[in-house]
Amino acid sequence: MPRPEVLEQIKEAEQDADDIVADAREEYQQRLSEARKRADEIRQEAEEEARQLKDERLSEAREEIAEERERILEEGQNERDALTETAEENVDEAVDYALERFKEAVHAQT
Repeated sequence: MPRPEVLEQIKEAEQDADDIVADAREEYQQRLSEARKRADEIRQEAEEEARQLKDERLSEAREEIAEERERILEEGQNERDALTETAEENVDEAVDYALERFKEAVHAQT
């Protein structure tokens, strides 16, 4: 093969290599850009899921607190009612006791 043809083939091979490298760099940049975009999408999705989970848990906690509050209030009301009933049952006995002590004090002075 004559020397000019060999040089031409070498130049063509070098140009092909340069084209391949340029294409590879372009593809690399494109894939890198797509990967960054996808990473941003994944991060945003994860943040949204985290917000939703936080909101759900907060809502559940508020419901549990409200239920516990109602239970405590009802328990307190029941205890108050029981104490009121016991006190009312003991009113006559307490009055009788106070009168008896008063009578004893009056008789002690006479």
